[in-house]
Amino acid sequence: MRTATCERKTQETEITVSVNLDGQGIYDVDTGIGFFDHMLEQLSRHSLIDIKIRAKGDLHIDFHHTVEDVGIILGQALKQAMGEMLGITRYGSAIIPMDECCTRASIDISGRPFLVWKVNFSRAKLGEMDTELFQEWFRAFAFGAGITLHVENLYGENNHHIIESSYKALARALRQALEIDARKADALPSTKGVIGDKSDLS
Repeated sequence: MRTATCERKTQETEITVSVNLDGQGIYDVDTGIGFFDHMLEQLSRHSLIDIKIRAKGDLHIDFHHTVEDVGIILGQALKQAMGEMLGITRYGSAIIPMDECCTRASIDISGRPFLVWKVNFSRAKLGEMDTELFQEWFRAFAFGAGITLHVENLYGENNHHIIESSYKALARALRQALEIDARKADALPSTKGVIGDKSDLS
């Protein structure tokens, strides 16, 4: 089983994350931010990654530290759970419609973290959460996990649909990229035989 538990404790946040990459999409999430919890639950359910998160942060200041740090530590847990990455499909892409909205996410588990974010919102907040924090979370997650991640909202009007479809697209792309390819289960999906070397452009 590809599992990991990671912790992060600073003067701003205290977070514990557990993941099972070969799970059933079972989630147990409590960050103190209701809408954020809902998005993380979508990520678990549609990726089939079991996720447990306990986060305490300085929410009396704002949500930024908690949201960013959860992204960092969840990404790190994902990276740790992948282990040697033998046999992973490596690439994944998904296009997710949600009513009037459609969003695409593409992933390369490359060891070279990068985020391309082409998502815009017409409102400053969803619930009590600043919409600008979603980009911060996706960036923190990509860099924590060491993945190249592209997210693009192709069209849509409802801000809730736009961000929820972004998390669902990420989830489905992850599910594809993390799947073990039985034809190459004992090998890294790289012509160089190494994932994570900045000089590896393969």
